[in-house]
Amino acid sequence: MMIPIVDRYIASRFLKNFFSFFFILMLIFIIQTIWIFIDEFAGKGLDISVILKFLLYYSPKLIPLVLPLTVLLASIMTFGSLAEHYEFAALKSAGISLTRAMRSVFIICLLLSGLTFYMTNTVIPFAEFKTYNLRKNLAKMKPALAIAEGMFNDMGTSTIKVSDKYGPDDRFLNDVIIHEKSKTDKNNIVIKADKGELKDAEITDGLQLVLYDGNRYEEIVNRKRRNTQNKHPHARVAFEKYTMNIDLRDFNNVDLNEIKYNNTFKMQTVSELAFSIDSLQKQYTDEVAGFVRTTYIRTGAKNINITQDSVTTYAGIERFVDPFTKNMRGSIMRQAKSTLTTLKSNLDQQKKTFFFREKVINLHAIYMYDKYIIAFSALLMFFVGAPLGAIIRKGGFGLPVVLALIIFLTYHFAGTFFKNSAEDGSIGNLMGTSVTSVVLLLFSLSLVRRASADKSVFNPSNAMHQMKSGMQISVAMITSLGKRIFAKK
Repeated sequence: MMIPIVDRYIASRFLKNFFSFFFILMLIFIIQTIWIFIDEFAGKGLDISVILKFLLYYSPKLIPLVLPLTVLLASIMTFGSLAEHYEFAALKSAGISLTRAMRSVFIICLLLSGLTFYMTNTVIPFAEFKTYNLRKNLAKMKPALAIAEGMFNDMGTSTIKVSDKYGPDDRFLNDVIIHEKSKTDKNNIVIKADKGELKDAEITDGLQLVLYDGNRYEEIVNRKRRNTQNKHPHARVAFEKYTMNIDLRDFNNVDLNEIKYNNTFKMQTVSELAFSIDSLQKQYTDEVAGFVRTTYIRTGAKNINITQDSVTTYAGIERFVDPFTKNMRGSIMRQAKSTLTTLKSNLDQQKKTFFFREKVINLHAIYMYDKYIIAFSALLMFFVGAPLGAIIRKGGFGLPVVLALIIFLTYHFAGTFFKNSAEDGSIGNLMGTSVTSVVLLLFSLSLVRRASADKSVFNPSNAMHQMKSGMQISVAMITSLGKRIFAKK
């Protein structure tokens, strides 16, 4: 099959711009990734192969962000350059319209959309799976990396919390709190220190934690007189320097290729997400039904025989408490109040739980729909970039790049906003993922129509005329309203 010369020419120009921008943008985003995760790798004694493996696993996740922007930039610059050098004028004189000139690039972008869907549905879940497990194993490999700031972290037989880490390899710690676990998993010993330092222990598979300026608290348990335990709560010992040996055999015996974690929705394909959504929805429905049934039983409403007549002739709470004595009435009212308070507390707590369940379901649905939207976005950006380039008639790195960034960032951040709204349940999941694409699609169709008719995106003279007419109408309305107000007075 022979491809027309015009199609080959335009396709080659587009592919040249596409691959150039794609590699540049991928390089920029990979450098950003290294910058974000530098703390997890720097100074940890990791081989360069481990870092390269992480970047290899993480790179596919950048494609949904890089590919649409690349298509938009390549489309604007390709068709802008054709218009700038009057090549479009020559094509039109030969009877080739803008839509006909877009055909070859449209087929390329259609293939890119199919490839993008394959990446988002197959490659990216696998990459997320490998990245997640690699980061988990790296965190277990280095103790300093496993200690997260501001939260309790399990290390050996102790639980450690620090306010912040600093120095080489994050070996120096501030505001250290340690809970030592006993054989019965009870925390009878608490150690607090102003500062701490991680050192290599002399023993194999161990680590020394040196604490400075702190106190050691130990709960005193009297086995013979457990009821008097509160009279002797603890013993306190102050220290200037305190050394602990931590067993790190579980940390050092780490296989970086070990696979343990496979339960996040980002690791699932469309079919797996659909199955997960169905299961979560059924579980959520069962939980709601169970809670309603339990609450109904707790109220005791099923034991009350209420007819229509009794409801209409109901004269107040006094009717039910009249047969009881004064003391019994007070007891009944207190019990009723306690029951209502408990029910309200359960309702508030269950409301938070149900909201979280709904949010999890929404996240699965959003991520599933987003796979299709991301694949469609490559094609959508072409329909925006091609006519826009033909209209502005600029093919350099100035105006096309600025316009592409403005359009893409607006599209990206607006999409993020609507996705967050869908996640909270404010709008539907399908609407949250697709509303920005629909708006941009309508905008692209308008651009194609205007570019085919050799019209500009923005007509200054027409805009000034409309603004002038609007100002005249506004002044007339304000004058009329003022006359009516003063006439009434």
